[in-house]
Amino acid sequence: MSYKTISIKTVLHKVKSSYLPYSWDLNVYRGCEHRCRYCYAIYSHKYLTNMTYANPDDYFREIYIKSNIVDVLEAKLRSRSWKKEIININSVTDCYQPLEEKEQIMPQILKLMIKYKNPITISTKSDLILRDYDLIDELGRLTYVNIACSLITTNEYIQKKLEPGTPSPQRRLNMIKEIGKSSASTGLHVMPVVPFLTDDTDMFNDMFSKAKDAKVDYAVANILRLIGQTRGFFFNFIRNNFSDLFTEFYALYPEWNAQKDYRVHTYSLINKLIEKHGLSSSFTSAIKAKLKEKLYCQPALFNTK
Repeated sequence: MSYKTISIKTVLHKVKSSYLPYSWDLNVYRGCEHRCRYCYAIYSHKYLTNMTYANPDDYFREIYIKSNIVDVLEAKLRSRSWKKEIININSVTDCYQPLEEKEQIMPQILKLMIKYKNPITISTKSDLILRDYDLIDELGRLTYVNIACSLITTNEYIQKKLEPGTPSPQRRLNMIKEIGKSSASTGLHVMPVVPFLTDDTDMFNDMFSKAKDAKVDYAVANILRLIGQTRGFFFNFIRNNFSDLFTEFYALYPEWNAQKDYRVHTYSLINKLIEKHGLSSSFTSAIKAKLKEKLYCQPALFNTK
């Protein structure tokens, strides 16, 4: 594993989407130690090397620490042009990956958010976030905060194959249950649903039942997409670890998206099971509800269409 320090000029990146409840992304690190076999962000290291192609494994073994991220972020938050819009932390890489235990950048980020009363969302696979429970709770008493548990399965064998550098499913479920005691809203992100490995009814029932027990505010899911370098990287993984499924996978993914019939069937199943367990399937509805509770927030400033 290689750790490198870089200096940045821009800290927030605009998100152009009509369905996401936020308009800005913040990533604390470049690269990720979680080593998820389906990671869509492995392409991003090519921009650091000015190459048209980067070795997919580089994303997992070369981690870049943004040395001046706190200073650059504060300059943005205190500028007159900044309107305290929701910032999504972790769109490309997990800010609570193992390196964060040593670097402790997130407490500094959260203290800035508290100082400027800025709303945030965080989706993580790690229970390291519990270290910052008090800061999250403090921020949630000032403005909108949403913490989501990213979980693809409750089967630990499958999880370790697909996400070898991540905490167990049970640790993550324990984490989101504990965060649910704070002032933050919480959610379950089943992302991605991996065909043939994490898409059976019993698996979904188990996850949504445990999410209900954790009293999450919503649950959402997205089916695996294989865009760019991720396609070849993932197919190599399937060939080496689940060779009996390789032909089926290849037929299901003639391009970057799964066949339409599969997507229609799977999303219908997921939505029925979410409803069965008494959960909301709307991320934006959870945000709107919290915004109504916090009268000092200005809903007009948020992307909550």
